[in-house]
Amino acid sequence: MNLPNKLTVLRMLLIPIFVAVLAFDPDWGTWDVLGAELPVSHFVAAMIFSVAAITDWFDGHLARKHKLITNFGKFMDPLADKMLVTAALVYLVELDFVAAWIVVIIICREFAVTGLRLVASDEGIVLAAGNSGKAKTWVQLTSIIAYLLHDVGFALVGIPFADITMWLALILTIYSGVEYFAKNIKLITKSM
Repeated sequence: MNLPNKLTVLRMLLIPIFVAVLAFDPDWGTWDVLGAELPVSHFVAAMIFSVAAITDWFDGHLARKHKLITNFGKFMDPLADKMLVTAALVYLVELDFVAAWIVVIIICREFAVTGLRLVASDEGIVLAAGNSGKAKTWVQLTSIIAYLLHDVGFALVGIPFADITMWLALILTIYSGVEYFAKNIKLITKSM
């Protein structure tokens, strides 16, 4: 197994650890950070999530740079990304940070695009993520981290950074989904 694939597997292994920290919410107390109370468990979850998110960039970068692209990576990398983001978004709803309807739209878009990729794969076509899809992913990751860190730093100046980035993520999610399907309309109509 090459290094990019190992990083993908690592990302998948970090998901249950991330979920366990939030699900069991160990009473590690809180930190007073810039006048805001930040639960230590949320900080730990944010760090685990950040490490997992960074592996997303590194595995793709290394795979392309060193020509280590494999079928495993083509399938598991986007799946690991979706699993990580879905797990985090579900817990943001549980923590009452994000409205459930926003998360439903994001998750439905991910299922729809994954379905389209499976149809394309059956035709021997690999559908790579476009720039809007990549931007959507990074804005989602940034927003999730900001929520887990309780907007520490931004709250001081009255900027709801996590909320702003989540709205931007929602807009990019819808836009990139529409763009994805519009670019592949022939594939969709062919498979009907």
